[in-house]
Amino acid sequence: MADDQPLPHAFYARPVVDVARELLGCVVVHGATAGRIVETEAYHQTEAACHGYRKPPLVPGPTERTAALFGPPGRAYVYRSYGIHSMLNAVCEPEGLAAAVLVRAVEPVTGLELMRERRPGRPDRELVAGPGRLTLALDIRLEHDGCDLQTGPIRIVRPPADARPVELVTGPRIGITKAVELPWRFADASSTDVSRPWPEAMRPRARRRGPVS
Repeated sequence: MADDQPLPHAFYARPVVDVARELLGCVVVHGATAGRIVETEAYHQTEAACHGYRKPPLVPGPTERTAALFGPPGRAYVYRSYGIHSMLNAVCEPEGLAAAVLVRAVEPVTGLELMRERRPGRPDRELVAGPGRLTLALDIRLEHDGCDLQTGPIRIVRPPADARPVELVTGPRIGITKAVELPWRFADASSTDVSRPWPEAMRPRARRRGPVS
């Protein structure tokens, strides 16, 4: 993956929902591992599920934890969920505004054996199907918060020329309790590495496929 073209900062300096859709099919590269993005969620400071949200009349602004979220577009915002798992986000929109795309799931591209070593005892279908799982498999940690996604060490690169098309489906975000009505979850229906529960639009397809081994 070293010869692939990283996404420029300008790619991220756009509405977060657009970026969340268009990151599908792109590839996260870290060290000897890489994964094709198959699921994302968008977050914006105007809605209560975003870490940058402040209930009016409070004005959104950075804290020590969320400094990267308010930073320049094209940087990583990495936080610890429930004190356990690191979560990888791509910062979007103009600097000073909190907006980011959570990378929820990838499918292995390179370094599958290394991913298995990092996730011992887990079946392949659970290696990277979830935001906490993929960061373990790709060795993405809290120390990567704020890193430049164009220059690395974590990079997001364009899909290869021969990549299969994305079969886009949308649905409400999961694992949250606020602003749950927003259809800001995006997934590639052609991939079985999308995290569970699958978006509603994928469920008839899942029944046709049968159990995933």
